Amino acid sequence: MALRFQTNYDFTDVPIPTTRQPPPSGATIRRAKTLTKPERGVAPVPLINPPHLLTSSPGHQSPSPQDDYNGSTSWRIFSRIVTVWAPDFLLSSLGGLKDKAVRQAWREKVALCFIIAVLCCAVGFVTVGLQKVLCPQNITSDNSFMRVGSVAGTLGVQGIIYNSTNAKSTADVNFGNLAKVPGSDITQLFQRDASQFKACTPINFRVARDPPCSTVTQCPLGPLNSTATFSTLSLIKTNFLAGYSWEQVAEMPNYFVLDGAVINLTPYLTLHKNPIPADNVDFAIRTIMTSHTSGSGKDATRLFYNRADLKSALPCIKERYYAGNIDKVTPGCFVSSLLLYAGLVTILSLVLVRFVMACVFNWFLSERLAGPPNSQEFNRSAISPAVMPEGANISVDNKNGTAPWAGGMQKKLNKPSKVGRPIASSSSTTLINSETGIAPIMSLTQIGAELFAVCLVTCYSEGEESLRTTLDSISTTTYSDARKLLFIVADGMITGAGEKKSTPDICVGLLEADPRFGNPIPMSYAAVGSGAKAQNRAMVYAGHYSEFFAHLQLVNRTHRTLSRGGSSDTHSHCR
Repeated sequence: MALRFQTNYDFTDVPIPTTRQPPPSGATIRRAKTLTKPERGVAPVPLINPPHLLTSSPGHQSPSPQDDYNGSTSWRIFSRIVTVWAPDFLLSSLGGLKDKAVRQAWREKVALCFIIAVLCCAVGFVTVGLQKVLCPQNITSDNSFMRVGSVAGTLGVQGIIYNSTNAKSTADVNFGNLAKVPGSDITQLFQRDASQFKACTPINFRVARDPPCSTVTQCPLGPLNSTATFSTLSLIKTNFLAGYSWEQVAEMPNYFVLDGAVINLTPYLTLHKNPIPADNVDFAIRTIMTSHTSGSGKDATRLFYNRADLKSALPCIKERYYAGNIDKVTPGCFVSSLLLYAGLVTILSLVLVRFVMACVFNWFLSERLAGPPNSQEFNRSAISPAVMPEGANISVDNKNGTAPWAGGMQKKLNKPSKVGRPIASSSSTTLINSETGIAPIMSLTQIGAELFAVCLVTCYSEGEESLRTTLDSISTTTYSDARKLLFIVADGMITGAGEKKSTPDICVGLLEADPRFGNPIPMSYAAVGSGAKAQNRAMVYAGHYSEFFAHLQLVNRTHRTLSRGGSSDTHSHCR
């Protein structure tokens, strides 16, 4: 075991040396008076809402209950809002939470669970729901489209591609001539009635009121909504939708785009060759047809969505004059696919990088980190591992002991360590040195090439059986017992359920005391925390695990709370 004193240590924490003789070798280690009864019988300060022990002074006022809360005010308000469904009287009567601080702790835990649930829902939405929002099922992917003009012997009816290879022409319609432009829309050739378009019923514009079939716009084929019509004409329905490019729409007269849907207004513009006065939809249609004749300029989506009267006519126009879709992926579907592939690439990259790093570490770095030292390193001199740094001791068998508090070392604490000549020794653990203050120096050859093993065991409220099982398991490992260190951390003065002794007492009872280290004294250190929570104390017990003689160190951490009046109390620091 070794304790290193930094240059900025507080001299008040250095224990006063004693001249008493080291305890006999048969003595067992015991708890220091600062941590034994009756001091440990005092009720510990609660971790939640600790009371402030104030000294009575003139003009001093007791803090309000709100001052006892150590957390953030905003976090407290948030926890109250999240748990508004659980008033205090229900928690007190039904839940058994009588104390106000306990109820606040419960609310904060529920608030944390609420935040976790929200984050889980957000991750689930991004994983599953985002694609359905950005790319709904009614927006067909580009794999379901057949480009108009790409496949011979096809025609389009209401945006659906039909196979017209064996279609039977009539006296008025020659399907062979129509199919010269594959995929052409022939919806206007079928008999239709204005009443069958339900979306057009509340619309008063002429685009919705005109009869689809008239003497000007004749419909020589059978009813559109009859399957017998298509059977008679031998038009076979396919699973593809009519797909148009922006260039095709720009070149086709009487065609434009509404929200990705291609609209064929040939029947309407054939019937109304001149503008209709006081008809906003007619004016918008003619504006699109005359002002935008190239590229994607025949997209009327923005124009129709910016005005309420035009927007109301959108469903009717799509239902009555629909001819297909732009066969490009919509921005929403593109973004959804982009996020999907970005997440996939990121996850695969992390897995690949971790795999490569593991291979590099296993093949190139691990041998250099944990491999045997070479001859050059063996020739290097070093301070014996049995010597405590910063002049804490002279040698392991110094009569004054090796622990700073064991006596005789007060004058050496403020002196820098000296380096002297190598001292011959039979082993690294039985160095014999003169009491001149010179730290024993030895070569790495004397230390040996075998690696040291440090095993960290943390415990909180475990019992003796559980601790002994763990220590027995570690002690029986194949590492050398001479170079095996068990470092046990008992985090707080906690007594487990069904136990008669606290966990630190159980740990100390498992040790065989090393008399060279004397009686441990609480030493303060700064821990992670704010205010009084950052002021902690620890006691170090050194000895051997008696059953397997494995080197062991035990750290029992305690926490010191300073009251406003200046008094102090030492109690368990638990996390």
